[in-house]
Amino acid sequence: MNTTTQAPNATASELSPQAPRRITALDALRGFALCGILLVNIPDQITRMVSYHGAHHTYPIPAFLELFVHQRFFPIFSFLFGLSFAIFLESAGRRSSHPRLLLARRLVAFGLLGLAHQQLHPGEALLPYAIIGLLILLPASWLPTWLVLPAGLLGLVASFTIASGGILSIPGLFLLGLAVARLGIARTLDRRTGQLAVTLALAVPAAVAAAWWQHTYPAAGPLATRIAAMAGLVGALAYATALLLVLRTRLGRPLSAVLEPLGRMALTNYLTATLLVVAAAGPLGLRESSRWGTAMVLAVVILAVQTVFSRWWLARFQYGPMEWVLRCVTWWNVVQLRRSRP
Repeated sequence: MNTTTQAPNATASELSPQAPRRITALDALRGFALCGILLVNIPDQITRMVSYHGAHHTYPIPAFLELFVHQRFFPIFSFLFGLSFAIFLESAGRRSSHPRLLLARRLVAFGLLGLAHQQLHPGEALLPYAIIGLLILLPASWLPTWLVLPAGLLGLVASFTIASGGILSIPGLFLLGLAVARLGIARTLDRRTGQLAVTLALAVPAAVAAAWWQHTYPAAGPLATRIAAMAGLVGALAYATALLLVLRTRLGRPLSAVLEPLGRMALTNYLTATLLVVAAAGPLGLRESSRWGTAMVLAVVILAVQTVFSRWWLARFQYGPMEWVLRCVTWWNVVQLRRSRP
């Protein structure tokens, strides 16, 4: 999920003419998505908390999460995975004669991590990411962009019109990320303030309308899941463009200082968050409970600890622990971890 890579046994001077510039805004966006995903994963995927009090009354926190968090951050994360896939392929192609073999090995390693992660976190994302990456992203890397882009759009629309979003939205989001990276949009984000502002101006009213439709439509209605999926996708677009614009303001530096380390170590933080939640769920009495306030406090504490740890770690090492393991498996060699001293 990182946007850069390094050939094993290569010095910094050897890599500097070829290594792509790290897109820090995407790291911050990935960290932002990670925050929202944790807010959903704790009560829904790991502890199976109770959302309803009686037959018709919903607790306020899960009601808020359903309208403003659920399905709003997972699309961002999935889109960035496809985008990072394309950037990695481009980078690996300059350093290896078999870049797709490296990607296949990387995805298999992702799948094995996901298989182990499933034991603690049913419904986790790594395993489906790996499978869909091998079945769709890797073959799509041979297709021209003029085919990948419409295929991604059609797949995304089908995911919430024919199906109900969720895991079925991943192929379309992957392909859109791949196309956006190929079009050079990610590399020129700093020159696209006007386009981001226009996108946000269109996305916000659409997201508000979709959220209102989701709120007023009967939960048991036949279109409820499709409406929720559509609202989530539009909300994700509004959130992502808003953050990318805020990062250009005075708030951008302190906000990036929090989000960027989380995003650069997204794999490590995603996995360790599960371990921390599983360890804390029993003592805090979260499993199948209605202690929503406690769950949200736990999420904030975990993210705060991960932010501090990520900043400390990245000041000393080039990659997060799990990112380094994945990189070593990808290149099938031991990649330098510690930062070189000047």
